[in-house]
Amino acid sequence: MGQLRVEKVQELMKQEISQIILRELKDPRIGFVTVTSVECTGDLREAKVYVSLMGSEAQVKACWMGLNSSLGFIRREIGKRIRLRVTPEISFALDKSLDYSAHIQELLLKIKAEEEAKHSEAAPEE
Repeated sequence: MGQLRVEKVQELMKQEISQIILRELKDPRIGFVTVTSVECTGDLREAKVYVSLMGSEAQVKACWMGLNSSLGFIRREIGKRIRLRVTPEISFALDKSLDYSAHIQELLLKIKAEEEAKHSEAAPEE
């Protein structure tokens, strides 16, 4: 199957799954979820959906359980919305890149504050 078609289906699935999670899932465990990307196999039989979850550790765990329990509903809705011969088997994977980038940003701000403190101490008082 053409790579361009696979990429188009991946992007369409990303948008549709985001809408389903945002508007149609009624599970109270599901909180702030961001669908960051979707990776499909070349034959479009399997799709791995990368999600980023925000909140405390307990909220993230509950949200993860809620998402996994709604896999069947999400797959059925994708089948209705995207006209494919076979609806892909969906699985979720945690995307830690947003947490990692927030950690890096925090470290950079800390380094900047230390540099400014050194420069203010080294500058002669007038």
